[in-house]
Amino acid sequence: MIWMIALGCLVAGAALGYWFASNKGTDSAKVTDLETHVQELQRSQAVYREEVSDHFSTTAELIQQMTDSYKEVYQHLANGAQGLCSEEVANKLLPTSHDKGFGLELDEDGMLPPKDYAPRQNPNQVGALAEDFGLGKIKETD
Repeated sequence: MIWMIALGCLVAGAALGYWFASNKGTDSAKVTDLETHVQELQRSQAVYREEVSDHFSTTAELIQQMTDSYKEVYQHLANGAQGLCSEEVANKLLPTSHDKGFGLELDEDGMLPPKDYAPRQNPNQVGALAEDFGLGKIKETD
C-alpha cells in the first residue's frame, strides 16, 4: 500500500511538473521577441545619445558665435566712441585696449584674466599672501 501511494505521488508530481513547464516555460518565440525588443531599445538609446551630442555641439557653436558677435559690437562701439567723441570721453565710455574705467587690464582677446587674490582696499594694506597677514603683534614679556 505504501508503494502505491509513493508511486501515485511520483506520477502526480511528474504530471504537475510537466504542466508547469509547459505553461511557465521559456518559449522560443517569446525569447526571440524579447531579444528583438532589447536590440530596438539599444538602437533607440544610441540614436538618442547621438542627438544629445549633436545638440550640445550645436549649442557650443552658437554660444561661440554669440560671444564673437558681442566682441564685434563692443569693438564697433569703442571705435565709434573714439572717432565721434573726445579722447577723454571715449576712454571713459568704451576703452579698447585697457579697461581704464575700472582700472583693469584686458588681455589680447579683450578678456579679464582671473584673479587669484583679493584686491587691496588701499596701497598700505597687507595682502592676504603676506607672511604676517592676520597676525597681530605679539608683545614680548620678560
